[in-house]
Amino acid sequence: MTTATSPALSVLDLVPVRAGQTSADAVAASLALASRADELGLRRYWFAEHHNMPAVASTTPPVLIAAAATRTRRIRVGSGGVMLPNHAPLVVAEQFAALEALAPGRIDLGIGRAPGSDPVVTQLLRMSGTTSDVERFPDHIRDIRAIVSPEGATIEFASGGTYDVHATPAATTAPEVWLLGSSDYSAQLAAALGLPYVFANHFSGEGLERALALYRGQFRPTAEHPEPRTFLTVNAVAAPTAEEAEERALPQLRMMARLRTNRPLVPLETVEQAKAATDFDAMADSIMASARAKWLVGTGESVAAEVREFARRWEVDEIMISPVAGSYDAEPMDASPGRAQTLELVASALG
Repeated sequence: MTTATSPALSVLDLVPVRAGQTSADAVAASLALASRADELGLRRYWFAEHHNMPAVASTTPPVLIAAAATRTRRIRVGSGGVMLPNHAPLVVAEQFAALEALAPGRIDLGIGRAPGSDPVVTQLLRMSGTTSDVERFPDHIRDIRAIVSPEGATIEFASGGTYDVHATPAATTAPEVWLLGSSDYSAQLAAALGLPYVFANHFSGEGLERALALYRGQFRPTAEHPEPRTFLTVNAVAAPTAEEAEERALPQLRMMARLRTNRPLVPLETVEQAKAATDFDAMADSIMASARAKWLVGTGESVAAEVREFARRWEVDEIMISPVAGSYDAEPMDASPGRAQTLELVASALG
């Protein structure tokens, strides 16, 4: 539930890759942003999982989380999320148990059900023999939670006998597990399992009210989570002026339109490239306008006010922003001044 104070602020990072950037540049920029978020006192920093996209470098959340954990001191770091159908549950459990050992008490394991890519890449990810089929998704969630716990899991053989499985040999703490999704199914499963839940509002913004109602209404309390726990994600751009914020929002808006109209994907345009482009039709322009209406774009004060109202309306005490500010041509390749500016201005205005 919200209070009179401002909601906590967190970050979702897809590690954007803009025109002219290398993946090394993009990762360096995101790690610098994670450090800045830590300095600003933000609550958590999550990396998404997407594959084979020229404008997105967040393909392996555990690797990025490990790098961010070593560069931060207080902020929680995690996945938003690991797409479980792409991975064997034991591998995920071992990766995040190791991360918990690296940064005890600071690791979040956000788990999603979508593949995070196209059918070809999904098939390539599963060629190694993973058993994380979608139909067994609830079972695999339970398995991971058990394996990463200090107690571990016990396998019972049909022929008799048992076998103990631990993600790490001497764990004392476990990563916090969150269920992520953008459908009724994920909301209901999180409620049934008594898990914290995050609706992927930044992706489409459709279905939020129903998903929260299902999750909160059907939640089954557990000793670990006696009440439903959730926060919201939203795309945001803040700048010293509203004009600059609108300009910095253009490259990601155009990328969204490319995705929705099946146009060829390219590295993220710079602001100058996006402003000069004339290749979109009325449908693409409409998609951009629809997306922009759901984003928080403006000065630090105006975005902070929208964040407060968003949190109040949906009764949450935390908002995770995806800082989608683009870059100008002259800005350095190994940094994200626009994204850092968004975090700094909003955090300052929220107090």
